[in-house]
Amino acid sequence: MSLKEQIKSDVKDAMRAKEVVKRDTLRNIQAAIKQIEVDERRDVADADVESILMKYLKQREDAKTQFAQAGREDLVKKEETEINIVKVYLPEPMTDAELETVLKGIIASTGAQSMKDMGKVMGSAKASIGSRADGGRINTMVKTLLS
Repeated sequence: MSLKEQIKSDVKDAMRAKEVVKRDTLRNIQAAIKQIEVDERRDVADADVESILMKYLKQREDAKTQFAQAGREDLVKKEETEINIVKVYLPEPMTDAELETVLKGIIASTGAQSMKDMGKVMGSAKASIGSRADGGRINTMVKTLLS
């Protein structure tokens, strides 16, 4: 079962179980998927759905930070609940050791020597790592390894 079909099935299950937050979160994700399908006139693959989920997760984490700064604990809890729902559909994140190993291999294969070659490394890294690590973590690790 594809990720898109799994989300669709889980929306139905959430509706039956009257889980409002889960239902609404998954519907928002479905809307983002549908938006890409309509705009680009193509079916989305699991990789596309994962990137949508990563984007949605980042938005929720940013909102959680802003709500925490504003002292809105009720909204922080809501965002945390949505974050936990989205994480179920994403692959297990890489540990720092795994990420470092993969990035060292990419640096060796691209022949990167200094910070000037960071663009090559980042492009290859995002393609091979996908949604197992976010761009900020990759960027920080690449800077450390290249300097």
